[in-house]
Amino acid sequence: MNQQRELRQSARLMVVDPGGRLLLFRYHEEPQLSLWATIGGELQEGEDYPSAAMRALKEEAGLTCPIGPLLREVNELSTAARSTPERWLERYILVRCPVTAEVVANQSRNDAPLSDEEQPTIQAWHWWTLEEMREADPVLFKPTWLPELLNEILHSEPALYLEEHSLFSKRLATGFEAANHYQ
Repeated sequence: MNQQRELRQSARLMVVDPGGRLLLFRYHEEPQLSLWATIGGELQEGEDYPSAAMRALKEEAGLTCPIGPLLREVNELSTAARSTPERWLERYILVRCPVTAEVVANQSRNDAPLSDEEQPTIQAWHWWTLEEMREADPVLFKPTWLPELLNEILHSEPALYLEEHSLFSKRLATGFEAANHYQ
């Protein structure tokens, strides 16, 4: 019998600083080993991908950087943070943070506390260079293709910059909301 699986939606953030480093958090999910993954947040009722992205960025890292373009969409079966496999639709979104951005990945923040699910799983954070990621074992990253996506970001800078600039110009000029862009 083929069971219908619930679709869970999540915004995943490729947070990149001006030096081209990618912000990853080390998550511990039983029974797996610790894995380095992007900041992310499951969509809450009535929430769109850009809103979930902004919320996750604030909750998990204490950052308020502009949300950029959609980079990749993944639709797969996963057991992330749960024992029963579920169908996940994840959208990987670019976020550019200024050099002065200070990550505040602290479970005791009162302005954006971590959820009960996040508190035991988030262990550390690190700004990864592409070289560090290439030298590390790919199985340390979830998904394993994160170094490839960072490489694409770093080597398609002009195109991504134009897309981001165009998106933000449209929002300013016409009131275009990011939710319409991503949905």
